[in-house]
Amino acid sequence: MTADTLFYIIIGIIILNFIIDKWLDALNAKHFDDPIPEPLRDVYDAEKYEKSQQYKKVNYSFGIWSSLFSLGLTLAFLFLDGFEYVDNLARSFTDSPIGVALIFFGIIMLGSDIISTPFAYYKTFVIEEEFGFNKTTKRLFFIDKLKGLLMTAVIGGLILSAIIWFYQQTQDNFWWYTWTLVGVFTLFMNLFYSRLIVPLFNKQTPLEDSDLKTKISNYAQSVGFSLNKIFVIDGSKRSTKANAYFSGFGREKRVTLYDTLINDLDEEEIVAVLAHEVGHYKRKHIIFNLVASLLLTGLTLFILSLFISNPMLSQAIGVETHSFHVGLVAFGLLYAPISEVTGLVMNYLSRKFEYQADNYAKETYRAEPLISGLKKLSQNSLSNLTPHKAYVFAHYSHPTLLQRFQNLMNA
Repeated sequence: MTADTLFYIIIGIIILNFIIDKWLDALNAKHFDDPIPEPLRDVYDAEKYEKSQQYKKVNYSFGIWSSLFSLGLTLAFLFLDGFEYVDNLARSFTDSPIGVALIFFGIIMLGSDIISTPFAYYKTFVIEEEFGFNKTTKRLFFIDKLKGLLMTAVIGGLILSAIIWFYQQTQDNFWWYTWTLVGVFTLFMNLFYSRLIVPLFNKQTPLEDSDLKTKISNYAQSVGFSLNKIFVIDGSKRSTKANAYFSGFGREKRVTLYDTLINDLDEEEIVAVLAHEVGHYKRKHIIFNLVASLLLTGLTLFILSLFISNPMLSQAIGVETHSFHVGLVAFGLLYAPISEVTGLVMNYLSRKFEYQADNYAKETYRAEPLISGLKKLSQNSLSNLTPHKAYVFAHYSHPTLLQRFQNLMNA
């Protein structure tokens, strides 16, 4: 196989992925105007359902144009040897392999962010604003962007530097050391993400003493779940959409409620949602996802180690001087089909876990407040109640609202 052949395989993967993705989007769009399923009739009235249909259609149209732009830019960058240009530019600053890699990815990351920002801006301040979701100010939007870039540069830069150093020292055995590093980092982030990263973007405050806190504490005690950390996050400063999540384990486990969730749901519904989150913990879903993530990372790194030293990787994307960082980009493009397959498997398992967590909430609390809470969350986010099955299979990490309703009623 030649580098040219590999180049066209990469082009084929990119185009095929685009075609499949847009085909699924089109299938899904054909069901936007389907009637609401009978069990979900109370989610939307006629006016609200019309609004949800318009929201879906606007996002669908926006997705087509933004994806076409991204595809065209990616193909142009590859055909015009953009990676070669960026690599030469990086090498003009330093001869250090680590320094070249940091500058190389820094240029690509910054360029990508600059290009994507107008789309994100339009999405936030035109589409989300039009449908009443956006609460983000322009100042906060750009501050978030800057914080995200800085955090990626610092954390990503340190990890990338370590990986290249491992490769320099051990060559093809670098994957063992990288896997260990990623494992430690993943475990650390699972434990301390809410304490270290979330405060950079949001304010978290302990849930104040109230009937809600008492009900949550009583429920946790009834199922033998030690829960001393219940926080409220100011999600309303960016969006009206609500959420809740469980993070950490051991002494660091905590439940975080968006203030929008507290505003949108009544106390019984909030406790039911938390029972669902506790179900994830009790059913060992968090541990499973952590282990699965680490195993998939190890597999990916092992496969990477088999090919990273081959100069054909760099040549396949137009860079004559072979280097680890360029080979990493080419490998990522070639590995995309495998990532898609593993993503499908993980989404399938995630949907299974959601059913199990729902069932746990039903068994240890009640199904009715969970159902009514899910309906309110769907209504307030203008969720699609009639997605195509193929689209759900490919993209949904959660079952549809109808599937969750049917499961809760029949379980």
